Amino acid sequence: MDSFKDLVQIRRSHRQFTDKEIDAEDLRLILRAALMSPTSKGQRSWQFIVVDDKSDMEKLADAKDFGSQFLKNAPLAIVVTGNPQENDCWIEDASIAAISMQYQAEDLGLGSCWIQMRGRGLSDGVSADEVIRGILNIPDSQSVLCIIAIGYKADERKPQNEDKLKWENVHVGKF
Repeated sequence: MDSFKDLVQIRRSHRQFTDKEIDAEDLRLILRAALMSPTSKGQRSWQFIVVDDKSDMEKLADAKDFGSQFLKNAPLAIVVTGNPQENDCWIEDASIAAISMQYQAEDLGLGSCWIQMRGRGLSDGVSADEVIRGILNIPDSQSVLCIIAIGYKADERKPQNEDKLKWENVHVGKF
């Protein structure tokens, strides 16, 4: 990648992946990006669970009713959690770490997609958080924000169209 400007323009969500496994060094770099991400008061209170077991991936894909089935075909997932009792900015901190992983994945030529889990669930009222904590033995003190699916891209996405940026949503001085 030549520049961050280019990286931001070409990073798109990918939901189709090849079967190729993620290189251990690439995974380490992705996790390094998360661990280096900024946090409120330097708390670094997030937790990351790397999942590559196919059975667990299939169960995670069923943790909510819509928008996560493609996870069954991803070679790797990273579950992003935080402790609301320990950090009142856990959602913000975990979000920054998640997007840092996505940018690092893109820089490595990998595709990724954020799967929202916080506030989502099943039609029977069971929260995705509860389902995921059960699958991965996550302690009750942790809340699940999202799952980042990562893999080698099996589809092509065009870069963001510069002409479609909503500059009218930017306000200088006052709204």
